[in-house]
Amino acid sequence: MSDLWTRWTQAIAEELPAAVELRHAVHADPRGSGDEEDTARLVSDALGAGDGTRVAKTGRAVLLPGGAGPAVALRAELDALPVLEGTGVPWASGNDLMHACGHDVHLAALVAVGRAAVRVGVPRPILALLQPREETSPPGALDVVESGVLAAHGVDTVIGAHVQPRIAHGVVSSVPGPVNASTDEFEVTMHGQGGHAGYPHLLRDPILALSQLVVSLQQLASRRIDPVFGAVCSIGRIQGGAAANVVPNSASAFGSLRLMRAKDRERALETLADIVHGTARAHGCTAELEISPCEPVLDNDPALAAGAQRWLRHAGFTVDDQFRSFGADDFAHYCGGGTRGLMMFVGLGDTAGVPSLHDERFLPRDQAVTQVAHALVAGYLAALDAPVP
Repeated sequence: MSDLWTRWTQAIAEELPAAVELRHAVHADPRGSGDEEDTARLVSDALGAGDGTRVAKTGRAVLLPGGAGPAVALRAELDALPVLEGTGVPWASGNDLMHACGHDVHLAALVAVGRAAVRVGVPRPILALLQPREETSPPGALDVVESGVLAAHGVDTVIGAHVQPRIAHGVVSSVPGPVNASTDEFEVTMHGQGGHAGYPHLLRDPILALSQLVVSLQQLASRRIDPVFGAVCSIGRIQGGAAANVVPNSASAFGSLRLMRAKDRERALETLADIVHGTARAHGCTAELEISPCEPVLDNDPALAAGAQRWLRHAGFTVDDQFRSFGADDFAHYCGGGTRGLMMFVGLGDTAGVPSLHDERFLPRDQAVTQVAHALVAGYLAALDAPVP
């Protein structure tokens, strides 16, 4: 297998110029969640193995030939974010969307890996999974699983790799067990009695109640969940009122609840409801709570994580076996229920001074395509349970 690693990565290096050109093309013309047909067509054409199978409405699953046995799925995401780009590069987005999460890098890396695999010959087929709607709910990964395309190709393993500026350059994280949090989004509407702001004693102020709720919800993380495992409850949007001197009848808040253990989820949601309704009553208001389940905990297969670690070290990467993030990824739907999954994180360091994904200036260097490609190869070889020389 050491010889395969050498031949495969050499072939990837030869594919790199075309892969970088593809990355720039995808970045310059991004598509939003649910509107990825053009990107899927561009990437499947670059793979050079036919149109593949349409999946999850706007995605593709392209089978790349290999030896005997079930296919190993390598996944990359198609969708961009509603972010107005601020990088200033010649190949910046030409619309009001942006690949501010590195999906353009992942797609280019998958194409380089896939084309190189066909050239050198690999022991098992590869299913190049061009997945839509990673950034929204309902998620594309769940549609992929429910479509039966993985079972149709005998896929028992799905591998992914994601760029991560919180990890140093030259480091790849391959961690067994939970690495990304579950997510549940929620909306709270607080109903009170509005009126003149100068007569608060005659009113039941829903904005005051909602403000207290935002603070009280922090109990979920600080007092209700084992801090070793943690929780995050964040409010991302508040709306209510139309004038400085008028208290409205209602106000709303929108947020998300994130947990790293599946067994904490039910209790945390019950506590969320208790805090919402208790805070409303304390202010003489009533509340409506709507919860929208999103992603489960992303739980890496331990054997895959260990196998990938060995191959990454063989390739000269420093391996991080501790990194976890309260970000969420619908890749979690590939981890269990018929397939095992491995999501790795490829370190970028502080990219152009911007430490965060989803930022208007987030722009991994083109060398990241090679690093993500090598991580995918390590994951593939781990799926074979291939010994490292």
